[in-house]
Amino acid sequence: MAISISIRGVRKTYKNVCALDDIDLDIKAGEFLTLLGPSGSGKTTLLMIIAGFIRPDCGSLRFGEEEMILTPPHRRNIGMVFQSYALFPHMNVAANVAYPLKLRGIAKEEIHRRVDDALKLVQLEGLGDRRSNELSGGQKQRVALARAIVFAPRILLMDEPLSALDKKLREQMQLELRQLHDTLGMTTVYVTHDQREALTMSDRIAVINNGALMQLDTPQRIYDYPVSAFTADFIGESILLPAQVRNGAISSCNNMVNATSKVPSDGEYYLLLRPERLQLLNKEAEDGYNVFTGTAKKSVYQGESILLYVTLTNGEQLRVRYNGTMHVSEGDNVYLGLLHEHVVLIARDSE
Repeated sequence: MAISISIRGVRKTYKNVCALDDIDLDIKAGEFLTLLGPSGSGKTTLLMIIAGFIRPDCGSLRFGEEEMILTPPHRRNIGMVFQSYALFPHMNVAANVAYPLKLRGIAKEEIHRRVDDALKLVQLEGLGDRRSNELSGGQKQRVALARAIVFAPRILLMDEPLSALDKKLREQMQLELRQLHDTLGMTTVYVTHDQREALTMSDRIAVINNGALMQLDTPQRIYDYPVSAFTADFIGESILLPAQVRNGAISSCNNMVNATSKVPSDGEYYLLLRPERLQLLNKEAEDGYNVFTGTAKKSVYQGESILLYVTLTNGEQLRVRYNGTMHVSEGDNVYLGLLHEHVVLIARDSE
């Protein structure tokens, strides 16, 4: 049965380095939550604290109503999938998957049934006799996953489990992992530095940087409405243009900017632009759009789209992604439109 996780005031330092700085985080029972951040951000440290492999300097960690800080890892009833797979090379697939059950003293007949069920869930039915060195990377990952879920843990933890796979297989496994989570309903905490992976798989994302929790929200909310310059820059393609609000009016790059959302209080902001949300227009003004004028500098063909680099009249650099229906040459004057409803401002002091 899935269980909630409550983290309060968790702090961890290594000599003079603060790996985690007073983290507060609630993970719902049955939720798929991703810890997302760059290398060294503290996300894996937080996962290892949940697992029990690292003890924090201070703070509380509860599974449901039970305090777990002093509980050893083997008594936490968690499944763990590592980046390196951590399979036993001298054992075949079935023996690897059965290992957690043998440690728990489960009867042989029950072990056989559970192993078969777990292999079926991860689409490895009939491969129990294979050695780990006879498996592909994707198959090894499935074995590691089957071993983590075979004893029906309350919580499943995964530390960048797909990073060693090629792009196509990684994307396939993302969907399979999410489907498996929906089938089993375990509380899942997943660590990655890949923002597209986090957006694809998660119920919610916790963005972490320099040991601090920057934002916690659904993938769509984090992508559409980042609350800090770091989150806006880290997730997706983005351009942050200096902007100001004065007397309730927004301006950026010598343009007045109209927005359908509520205008924040006077101050210094960034205007968030996503290349796929800018439109190439045929004229300098069009209803419903804020229009930025510039000069086309370079275009890059990327298969499903073309990425066009544009220099605005004030020298700022923009990128617009379009499908190639409009022909643009280097040196052409271009008009980039941003819908009023897509205007997002981020406080300059949020960096």
